[in-house]
Amino acid sequence: METLSRRFFLKNAAIFSVPLAGFSWTRNIFTSAARLQFPTQPRERLAVSSWPFRALIDSPANPDRDHKQPGMDLKDFPAMVADKFNLRKIEPIGDHFRSTDLTYLQEFRQAMQKVGVTIINIPVTVGASLNDLKSSQRRKGVENARKWVDIAVTLGSPSIQVNIQPLKSLSPDVERTAESLRSIVNYAAPKDVIVNLENDNLVSEDAFFLVKVIERLNHPYLRALPDFCNSMLNGNERFNDEAVSAMFKHAYNISHVKDSEVGPGGRLFKVDIRKMFAIAKACGYRGYFSMEWEGEGQPFEGTRRLIEESLQCLS
Repeated sequence: METLSRRFFLKNAAIFSVPLAGFSWTRNIFTSAARLQFPTQPRERLAVSSWPFRALIDSPANPDRDHKQPGMDLKDFPAMVADKFNLRKIEPIGDHFRSTDLTYLQEFRQAMQKVGVTIINIPVTVGASLNDLKSSQRRKGVENARKWVDIAVTLGSPSIQVNIQPLKSLSPDVERTAESLRSIVNYAAPKDVIVNLENDNLVSEDAFFLVKVIERLNHPYLRALPDFCNSMLNGNERFNDEAVSAMFKHAYNISHVKDSEVGPGGRLFKVDIRKMFAIAKACGYRGYFSMEWEGEGQPFEGTRRLIEESLQCLS
């Protein structure tokens, strides 16, 4: 099919729809699959998350800061990634922002531009569960997520990742969660910001539950963010393989690379990183791989090792 301009679709969206990657172009909703141009060179597909360095990052919202270690402002993170790892893409955690006022965001963007670094995704907590029985709590989560959509626009991030906070004695509900996400996605789509969901825990963010939510909403701006190891926390390798595969079938621009994860009681779970990359390739994934080292050792050495292994798998 010939490439058609965005202006053409804006003018004619009410008349017809064009299928793309399992989704449809709909009225004033344009999938970023037509906008983002993913690199093909292995190193250019790699990014570094600020999560492995959480003990070092000074932020009033960061509960993991270890003041026994030297600290850094998140504005220093882009230069560090460029210098230490020779990469130009980052994934800053929302809780690691010292401030979200416009002045700080502009300073952060200038710091990125200075070293030629860009953001590929911003994982955020929204302060309430999108699955809560109380509509007031769900609205709180939706409003907080919308604020992060605006921050993503300011910083040039193509996406955010929204968490589905678990609640005690309340099972995750597809319809309730999907409706909350619908409000977020309908706000994000006209701004060209993708909303991602990660298999971050085995209850409210179980991979197969998230897939049901994504399929229920069936929106091109709601996508999966596959994590290589989070679904391994039950110790079942086959389950993790199937979970990662299910997520990659709905992924678009971002995934999390790790070969190990610390679970309850300090138990270390490991995965075959080559198998995870093979699953991504089999699912036709063309997006970015963000290094989210977790496990034994130090984050600098662990992240460097993940980068080396990822380059081998992508070459």
